[in-house]
Amino acid sequence: MDKLTSMNVFVRVAKAGSFAGAARDLGISRAMATKHIMHLESALDTRLLNRTTRSLSLTEVGVSYLERCQQVLIDVAEMETAVTHLQAEPRGVLKISAPPVIGATHIAPALAEFLKQNDDLTVEIVLKSSHVDLIDEGVDIAIFLGKLQDTSLVARKLASSALVVCGAPEYFEQHGIPEEPEDLVDHSCLVNWAIPPRDKWKFRGILGEREVKVSGRMQANVADPIRVAANSGLGLIMLPKYIVGRDIEKGKLQVVLEQYSIAPLEIHAVYPHRKYLSAKVRDFLGFLQQWMPNRVGMG
Repeated sequence: MDKLTSMNVFVRVAKAGSFAGAARDLGISRAMATKHIMHLESALDTRLLNRTTRSLSLTEVGVSYLERCQQVLIDVAEMETAVTHLQAEPRGVLKISAPPVIGATHIAPALAEFLKQNDDLTVEIVLKSSHVDLIDEGVDIAIFLGKLQDTSLVARKLASSALVVCGAPEYFEQHGIPEEPEDLVDHSCLVNWAIPPRDKWKFRGILGEREVKVSGRMQANVADPIRVAANSGLGLIMLPKYIVGRDIEKGKLQVVLEQYSIAPLEIHAVYPHRKYLSAKVRDFLGFLQQWMPNRVGMG
């Protein structure tokens, strides 16, 4: 028998002063109420109730046990209420992991707006380019770029961003403009490790898919260093529009090979479990799905 249930029956019997009264209150038979008390007494190896055919009273041990049972049941009820609130409303600490650029430029503003709407919530955001172990690091949601590898995790697609190849006008003045993907082997191509497959740029045209192995004067595990280098005329980059869009609009970077399509960069929110999501995780996932496509300049 479940001990908490037996404890609840004991409290009801003590308050009602009879097995029959407690059984009616609980919607069980008198025999079942008696079994619960006998289960407790057997487990404790002591008598909790003095029984006669006409009356029922607590033993000295029963009085002490009753007080402790009541406190335990109150604590359990409060604990369940607290957990229910966590499931019903966003509260507590929400820990997010994201790649540095998209984390700083898009996830952070989304979190700020979400916090304005949820006063009982606090946030920890960790910006890192390497993959995280959600369970070991206690991360609720990780933002993931590109093709997903770990099939044990649950992923929700947030948006996709067009990838473009671009460089500074001064670079093209010195080195010319590539007309075909294969021309890139003669150019300095700055590589972002965070976007697989690292040094292989893929294009699709009327002749099908074409893959070019590129190399250049700089590689980095995040986008900003090579974006800055490209702006300085050091080479070409392939990056998402949400990173280079403003540079393109201002004329600092110029897009090339536009006649070829490039598979977009998919952006996912990854989390450990599908069932029993807390309100903070569930609500922020829904918020991100509305936020990202409208603000990241994605296609």
